Amino acid sequence: MGTPEPFTYHVPDSDLTDLRERLKRARFPDQAHGEPWAYGTSVDYLRKLADYWRDGFDWRVQEARLNAFPQFRIERQDTDLHYLHVPGKGPHPTPLLLMHGWPGSVFEFLDLIPRLTDPAAHGGDAADSFTVVAPSLPGYGLSFRPGQKRFGVEEIADIFADLMSETLGFKRFGVQGGDWGGITATRMGAVHADRLIGLHVNLLAVRRDRDMDKNPTPEERVFLDDLNHWLNEETGYQWIQGTRPQTLSFGLTDSPVGLAAWIVEKFRAWSDCGGDVESVFTRDQMLANNSFYWFTGAIGSSFYPYYFRRHRPWMIPEGAAVTAPTGYAEFPREILRPPRSVAEKTFTDIRRWTVMPKGGHFAAMEQPDALADDVRAFFRPLCSG
Repeated sequence: MGTPEPFTYHVPDSDLTDLRERLKRARFPDQAHGEPWAYGTSVDYLRKLADYWRDGFDWRVQEARLNAFPQFRIERQDTDLHYLHVPGKGPHPTPLLLMHGWPGSVFEFLDLIPRLTDPAAHGGDAADSFTVVAPSLPGYGLSFRPGQKRFGVEEIADIFADLMSETLGFKRFGVQGGDWGGITATRMGAVHADRLIGLHVNLLAVRRDRDMDKNPTPEERVFLDDLNHWLNEETGYQWIQGTRPQTLSFGLTDSPVGLAAWIVEKFRAWSDCGGDVESVFTRDQMLANNSFYWFTGAIGSSFYPYYFRRHRPWMIPEGAAVTAPTGYAEFPREILRPPRSVAEKTFTDIRRWTVMPKGGHFAAMEQPDALADDVRAFFRPLCSG
């Protein structure tokens, strides 16, 4: 299985030159009539973003931000697993596995991690500190090498449980995540509950309850309406990523503009930005994440959790439940927000349910203070004594 090796990321200058040359030669489609974002990414916006990516964006600054955190790589189950391992600054830091999703990366966590590892430096209590382990999901970023096997949530949950317990020696640990990270945390809360102190998520993975369709409460009716809109209007990316991931990977691996269009549209649609994506994220934040996908060549392999989700049974085995203590931060612009009555059919030990005033799908980037505060508040009673 190998042993962890310290790691520093450095993109060759030749790759930076190649990216700029590709951006210079980019071909853009025409803009369809109607509102600029009505049918997908705005052509005018993406032209401006591509110009900045080519002439104004400094990858070396973002690379240095990543390298400011201790990083490691280890071979685990047919992948070179990459992870940040940041010791907590406090009397008894709690080990915390922090998991991103798609189309995110470990770059989502660069503002959140210091708030968790060193809360005293951010207005909190050192007693609430965490030692954070933040991996690139297998098949994402630096947890990818060409030709490696592909992974679904089930395998990712097992790999991460082994990383925390066997490799790093944490007998019990907390987990936190959104998107696929939240779904992986949910899987771990069902099949690895004995290893978990608790799980905290900002995306709640629940199964559709057909009984709810027959006689929903007002709260459940709102959820069903939101769910039906999501399924009808927002899941095109899931169908192609979940059925033809290889075909899509050609265009997005070859074209940086195509990659940016595919990812930035989600940052706008899923965040609490009111239609102005740069009111929440800086261009540098978005392009750091975009560049990480580009330089690692991992966009195609990042699709496979969607493929396996569509071609496998539900990730919680029939008759099983999430028994680990659970906390949930509900951000108002999350893509779906199940009511507690639905969640309690899967999660049997919900200890904290926080309705946030602001924020969306990319909570760690959009609202790092609010998310860190809620994570600390959830784990505090679980770790006391």
